[in-house]
Amino acid sequence: MIVLEQKDQLKEKLKEIFGYTTFRGNQETVIKNILSGRNTFVIMPTGAGKSLCYQLPAMIKDGLAIVISPLIALMKNQVDQLNAYGINARFLNSTLSKGEITRLKKECINGDVKLLYVAPESLNKEENIAFLQKVNVSFVAIDEAHCISEWGHDFRPEYRKIKTMIAQFGSLPVIALTATATPKVQIDIQKNLQMEEADVFISSFNRRNLYYEVRPKKETKKQLIRFLKDHKGKSGVIYCLSRKKVEEIAQLLNVNGFNAAPYHAGLDPDVRVKNQDDFLNEEVDIIVATIAFGMGIDKPDVRFVIHYDVPKSLEGYYQETGRSGRDGLEGICLMFYSHNDLNKLEKFNKDKSVQERENARMLLQEMEFYAESPVCRRMQLLHYFGEEYKEGNCGMCDNCVHPRERFDGTEAVGIVLEAVKQTNERFGLVHLVNVIRGVEDEYVKSYAHFDLAIYGKGDTESEDHWKSVIRQTLIYQYLEKDIENIGVLTLSEKGKKFMVKPHPVELAKDHDFTTEIGDEEGSERVIINTKSYDVRLFEMLKALRKQIAKSKDLPPYVIFQDPSLEEMATTYPTTKDELASVNGVGMGKVNKFGKEFLELIEQYVDEHDIETAADVVVKSSVNKSKIKIFIIQQIDRKVDLDEIAESKNIPFSEMMTEIENICYSGTRLNLDYYIDSVLDEDKQEQIYDYFLNSETDSIEDAVSAMKDEDSDFSEENLRLMRIKFLSEYAI
Repeated sequence: MIVLEQKDQLKEKLKEIFGYTTFRGNQETVIKNILSGRNTFVIMPTGAGKSLCYQLPAMIKDGLAIVISPLIALMKNQVDQLNAYGINARFLNSTLSKGEITRLKKECINGDVKLLYVAPESLNKEENIAFLQKVNVSFVAIDEAHCISEWGHDFRPEYRKIKTMIAQFGSLPVIALTATATPKVQIDIQKNLQMEEADVFISSFNRRNLYYEVRPKKETKKQLIRFLKDHKGKSGVIYCLSRKKVEEIAQLLNVNGFNAAPYHAGLDPDVRVKNQDDFLNEEVDIIVATIAFGMGIDKPDVRFVIHYDVPKSLEGYYQETGRSGRDGLEGICLMFYSHNDLNKLEKFNKDKSVQERENARMLLQEMEFYAESPVCRRMQLLHYFGEEYKEGNCGMCDNCVHPRERFDGTEAVGIVLEAVKQTNERFGLVHLVNVIRGVEDEYVKSYAHFDLAIYGKGDTESEDHWKSVIRQTLIYQYLEKDIENIGVLTLSEKGKKFMVKPHPVELAKDHDFTTEIGDEEGSERVIINTKSYDVRLFEMLKALRKQIAKSKDLPPYVIFQDPSLEEMATTYPTTKDELASVNGVGMGKVNKFGKEFLELIEQYVDEHDIETAADVVVKSSVNKSKIKIFIIQQIDRKVDLDEIAESKNIPFSEMMTEIENICYSGTRLNLDYYIDSVLDEDKQEQIYDYFLNSETDSIEDAVSAMKDEDSDFSEENLRLMRIKFLSEYAI
C-alpha cells in the first residue's frame, strides 16, 4: 500500500497526470483517505470533481482499480477523457466483441490497465468474476452510489448485490460516490455496503452559479423557442420523460433553426454515441434526452438545463440541473411544471410493489412541493439534502427575484407544531392536514384523533394552505424529518422552543398552478389569441387588402381572410416564411400577395419597436397530417371524392372540411374532374360570378343568396366551387 504523506507529492502527481495545480474542495482529503486504505463515502455535487477522487489514487496505487458505473455512455465518456491524459483506462460491457473482451482481460491480468469501468450486470457474470480474481485489484469505486438505495431516485436492484460481488475479490477498500443523497439514502447506502464505519466526506450542495426557475407548462413549445432564441448558440440539455417526446422536441428545434440532436435508449447505439460525441465536440448545441443522458458527462460549458417534463424526484432534478455551469459560469435551470405530468408519473408506478409505489409517491410529492413552494429554491434544495442555507434571499431563483405575497404565519405555525405534538410525532403531512382541518378519514377514526384539542382548529383554510404552511415550517426547521420512518415529521429543538415562546413568523403564499396550466401538447402549432391583436395594424392591413383587391378586381377575402389579418397583427411576420406560417396563408399566397403586406408590417415594427413573429411563432415540425397528404395525393390522381371519403371511413362533409383547410393553407387543388361530373358549365359559371362579386366567402350567405336560383346549388356544390374559385384566384 502506498501512502503519500506530503501534500506537495500529491500536487505533483495531480499536475503531472491531469495538469491541475490545485485540488478543489474535499478532493485532497478524500484522496489521502483512499490511499490510506480506508473505506470512503463521498457526497459531492455534480461538477465538483468526484471522478478525480478515485482516478488519481488509481494511478498512484499498484494494481487495477475497478469502477462500477451504471451507464455505457458514462463509461465511454470517462474512458475517452482518461485516454486523452495518456492513462490506460478501459471498459467492460456489452458493446465489446468476444475478441475485444479476450484482449482486454489479458491486458488487465498483465497489469497494463489502471482503471476498468464495469456495469454491475457485467460484474455479476461468473466468467468476469473468475477473470477479476486473477487480477491485482487495488480498490473498488462505486460511482452513482445512490442507485443502491431503494429510497433514492434511481434505484437499480443490481446495485444492491455489489457488496456480495466484490467480496469475492477479497477484502478491498471501497469508495462510494454520489452527487445526490438525502440523509436517509446515505444511511441506506452505508448499510448495504456494510461500510457504516467509512469516513464520510460531504461537500456543500450549493451551486452558487445556477439560477433555478419553474414555469407553468402553458404554451410550452412557444416558451421553449423564445428561451432558446435568447440563448442562441449556447450549449444546453433538454430533458423529456418519453422517447417519443425527445424525438418530437429535437425535430421541432431543428425546424426552428437550432442545432439539436436526440438521445434515448431506443436509438441505434451508433447513433446514440455519435449524438453524444457531437454534443461534447460542439458539433451540436442542444441535446434533447431522456434521463439516460448525462450521468457523469463532463462538459463544462453547458449553459442551460431545461426540464420539459417534471422529473421523477428532487434528487434526479438536482443531479440533472447540476450538469449546467460546471465551469462555474452561467447556468440556467428551467423546469416546466404541470399537475398532469405528476399524474402521468403516478400511473407509471401502478405495476410496482406496494413499497416501491409508496417510495415513488413520496418522491413525487417532494417534487410537487418544490415546484409550488414560494420559498427560495436554493434553500429548499439544500434543506432536502440536509444542509442549511442561512444567507436569506439568494438572488438566483425565481422565488427570490420575484417574491410571492407574504402573510403573518405565527398562529398557523403554532397550530402545525401543536398538531405534530398531539399526534405523538408519528405522522406525515397528509394526516396532519386532515387533523388540523377536521377531516374525519379512516386514519383519523382509527387513531381517534377527532378527540384531540387541535382537531379542526384550521377548518377555515384550504388543504393546499395547510400543506404549504407545513412545508414552510419544515424548511424553516421548526420540524424535522424522521430518517428511520419515511414521511414522518417530528418537532425540532427550534420548534419546541417556539411552542414555549412564540415569535413572529412570516410565510409566503404558494404558486397556484391549478389556474395556470393550459398545455398545448395536443396541438402541433401555437394557437394565437385573435382577440389580442394590434387593432391599429389590423386596420392598416385591412385597408391594404382592400386596395390590392380593388386593383386586381377581386373580393378582399380572396387576398387574405380576417382571421389571417388578425394573426398577422398579433405575430408581426416580416419574412416570407413567417407570413406563410400564418393560418390561412401558405407560400402560394405569400408569393402572390405577400410583398406589400410584409413591407407594411416591417415598417410598422420598426416605427414601434415591436417583437416580431420570430420571437413568438413556433414553426410546426409537421406541416400536413397524414390524412391531408393522402387527400392531396388522391386528388392529384383524380380519384372520385366519394371514394376518398369511403377509403378513410370518414363522412363526406368531414373530408370536404379537410380539403378546405388544405386550400386555405395555400395548396392549390384541381377538382375540375369531380366538379364537372356533378355541375354543368352554366351552373359553375353562375356560382363563380357570385363568389367573384361577393364581399364574403360565407357558405351560409351563398346558400341564402342562391336558394331561389336552382335546386342544384346545394351547400356541398357551393363548397366545391368555393375551393375551385380560391385555388384559381387566391393561390
